[in-house]
Amino acid sequence: MHISSHRPSGQQGSTRRTLRRAIGATVTVSAAVVALVTPAAAANAEPHNSSSSSGGAAGPDTTTTTHAGATTAQERNRIDAYWTPERLKLASAVVPEITPVPKDDDTPDDPRPLPANTPDSGSVWTHGGAVEKNVGRLFFTFSDGYDGSCTATVVTSANRSTVVTASHCLRGVGSPSGDDTWNHNFYFVPGYRNGTKPLGGFSIRTMATSSRWNADPDTTQSSDVAAAGYDTGLLVANPAAGGQPIADITGSQHIGFGQPVEGEFIHTFGYPSNGLNDPKDKYVGSRMIHCAGTSHPGPKVPLLWGETCDMSAGSSGGPHLAHFDTRTGTGTVVGITTTSEELAGGPTPTLYATRFGDSAHRLYDWAQSR
Repeated sequence: MHISSHRPSGQQGSTRRTLRRAIGATVTVSAAVVALVTPAAAANAEPHNSSSSSGGAAGPDTTTTTHAGATTAQERNRIDAYWTPERLKLASAVVPEITPVPKDDDTPDDPRPLPANTPDSGSVWTHGGAVEKNVGRLFFTFSDGYDGSCTATVVTSANRSTVVTASHCLRGVGSPSGDDTWNHNFYFVPGYRNGTKPLGGFSIRTMATSSRWNADPDTTQSSDVAAAGYDTGLLVANPAAGGQPIADITGSQHIGFGQPVEGEFIHTFGYPSNGLNDPKDKYVGSRMIHCAGTSHPGPKVPLLWGETCDMSAGSSGGPHLAHFDTRTGTGTVVGITTTSEELAGGPTPTLYATRFGDSAHRLYDWAQSR
């Protein structure tokens, strides 16, 4: 699977500039994390003013590293105004200045539930249910002023405000206080569809990753951290304008922590968008895409587990759900999309997840207590 994406590593600034010049080219990343990290223009973006706190240096994963997002009403309003429909639609284009705004995807909805355990290597999700409300696109701006997007999910939590995604959607490897380590302008749109916000848009108040991401970028790449199983990122969403926590509006998916089960049937959702950059890719981020199949470990990276799926850049952070009920659209998130077979091995196409273990559980406990 060729993925036109940024390499979420310490050298990410130069990589972004190179990729923006590679108009229409497919860039193969040697250890490709499926970072939706393909940017679109963020004209007139204001400087990001937030603070970081480190739970410790890279090494044993015993702490979390946290980062403040939109903590004032003024900042929340600015971010909401920033994400216009056109900006949302182009948030994965390498060269947005000349990229056409994609046409709406009008694939008709199908109210009939998908038969249980039906394999799917990639298609528009048309069957409704809870998943269409609590999974969405996570938008952000890179330090160089270009926009990107990932996928994220509202999960059941004590504060009804917890959202899970991939760490590499939040930051690159490096000092948590570095100016270009963290992305900014984070904005989650649950149920995103063709540039619209069916349930509104939510800025992010705070976020956290494993302290493993604090590693020296001269010696460690994001793909190294992801391959070691530390690509889970947690977000705490600001409430809606009326004060309701996000889960009161979207509902939530259960979250589970434990060992993967060989041959378990898993449903995966995401917003791949590499078609904005590569005409051979059919996805442009307009609609939520679904895959389903039996899960297996990556031959090269057995900590990552995946299913047959052709999703590309933009699907990062999307949920891998066990025990998914196709009638209600509910299940248990057991991992998030991290990479393709280029990093983990296996047949083409395969989409791999960081499965939730002790590190993810620690991040989740931190987030739901905020």
